[in-house]
Amino acid sequence: MTRTHWASIAAVVLALLFAGGAVTVASAQREEAPRTPVSGSADAGFARDMAVHHQQAVEMSFIVRDRTTDEDVRRLAYDIANTQANQRGMMLGWLDLWGLPKTESGTEPMAWMGMGGHGDTGPLDGALMPGMATKTELRKLREASGKEAEILYLQLMTDHHKGGVHMAQGCVEKCSVDVERNLAQGMVEAQESEMGLMAELLRQRGAKPRA
Repeated sequence: MTRTHWASIAAVVLALLFAGGAVTVASAQREEAPRTPVSGSADAGFARDMAVHHQQAVEMSFIVRDRTTDEDVRRLAYDIANTQANQRGMMLGWLDLWGLPKTESGTEPMAWMGMGGHGDTGPLDGALMPGMATKTELRKLREASGKEAEILYLQLMTDHHKGGVHMAQGCVEKCSVDVERNLAQGMVEAQESEMGLMAELLRQRGAKPRA
């Protein structure tokens, strides 16, 4: 064989050896991936708490759907209900996959963030976490109709999104599971965008977000 042929063969052998090494490194990296989250982890805490938070957003969206005929508000409510119901299913599914309970007795909401519900005051009229509507506010939403219902829904959902964004940012900082952290970042971006839309819808109705 010529020197050129030997050089070509050597190049192929080196490429195969490099590929084999790359596979070995990739396998080692997979083996060193984080283990299944434990019950007290930020990953589990976020999944539990955000599932509860999302459930109320879905509930409020279904309420306003039946209290107004305005297409803009009904469309927003549908989008929020659909998106958050799907995300809630994902988070509960992760808890099942990790073999962890969906609720944990004796643990305050948002304890994984160094918080506990509403802090020292405890839950306020059924609102388990900051941003969540109280029982009184939900009752008012059910009793309202038309423009009044639209404004109250947009104000309550703006508050709700603020609380959700704060919690999702906590997961971006503390969660260790990549897919969950990516979902949390997506929540931050989507809900901040929706807050801008809700502010505009409130302006069109002569109102604004609550302080």
